[in-house]
Amino acid sequence: MEPAEVVRALWYRIEKREWTGVADLVAEHAVIEWPASRERFTGRDNYVGVNREYPEGWSIKVLRIVAEGDQVVSEVEVPHADLGTFRAASFWTVAEGRIVRGTEYWTGVGADQPPQWRARYTQRY
Repeated sequence: MEPAEVVRALWYRIEKREWTGVADLVAEHAVIEWPASRERFTGRDNYVGVNREYPEGWSIKVLRIVAEGDQVVSEVEVPHADLGTFRAASFWTVAEGRIVRGTEYWTGVGADQPPQWRARYTQRY
């Protein structure tokens, strides 16, 4: 699979809760970081585990995937029935058909309140 296809398949399999299939796409010693919470998942089992155990009630919509060589960027929206809607911008490195590294920036949609000084330049949506 091309790197972009690996990432698209990753999100598809996470959405379908196909955990064995997710594990097939992540290298055994992959490192995935979530800088916003300063968490690092070292190894495939930890990354699959955190996704598998996330509280149910969510779905995933892939908004876009952009790839160049072994580098892939994905943006997804994750509505959750109880917790609200989240977005993730993820930066992946794919080697030999598996994700070897990732950096994911997760946020709740509308979670950050803009400073008042910017109000005259923006529109809230």
